[in-house]
Amino acid sequence: MRRLEPGRLVVATHNQGKLREIRDLLAPFGFDTVSAAELGLPEPEETGATFEDNAILKARAAATASGSPALADDSGLAVDALDGAPGIHSARWAGPDRDFARAMRNLEEALQQKGATTPEQRTARFVSVLAIAWPDDHVEIVRGEVEGTLVWPPRGEQGFGYDPMFLPEGFERTFGEMSGEEKHGGKPGTETPPLSHRARAFAILVETCLAR
Repeated sequence: MRRLEPGRLVVATHNQGKLREIRDLLAPFGFDTVSAAELGLPEPEETGATFEDNAILKARAAATASGSPALADDSGLAVDALDGAPGIHSARWAGPDRDFARAMRNLEEALQQKGATTPEQRTARFVSVLAIAWPDDHVEIVRGEVEGTLVWPPRGEQGFGYDPMFLPEGFERTFGEMSGEEKHGGKPGTETPPLSHRARAFAILVETCLAR
């Protein structure tokens, strides 16, 4: 895999919650990060059929427009009782105003319609695919996942998106009740394994793509 040297790196997102998490994960590695939103880059239409497709699409668009390497994340919540929905459409369930309180209500209504009321019927996973694209069109991708169950009502005000509904496997608090440090788990190089889907994908990225 190609290694990414420290320097300017465009984070291909307009999502402030996602940007905070990615910047936190990148902090130890000496990158000068700037977001697509800060550069005034438009958000490309996510027309891919998979998380991988959309991550590559976003990373390549930002790398081409900026002339710098770009890191994109495409992530979402895949619910077993809903045949993997909302999946790649997780953000769309929140509408154009990114109202995730509404998205969580919509998700709960869909689960109730399926009769998914017990923890065993409410299994889900968060998925994160990270793509790094270079201006010469080269791309590297990695994927991370975390299993859990969905609770109702939502709990906690930390994190973003569907975090308050997601109870990771083996834990008693939702992502919405965890600090960023707890949610991510161990940093690369520590004995504590990463917890969140994005942190797990990032740990693979560190081992395979980031020059150290």
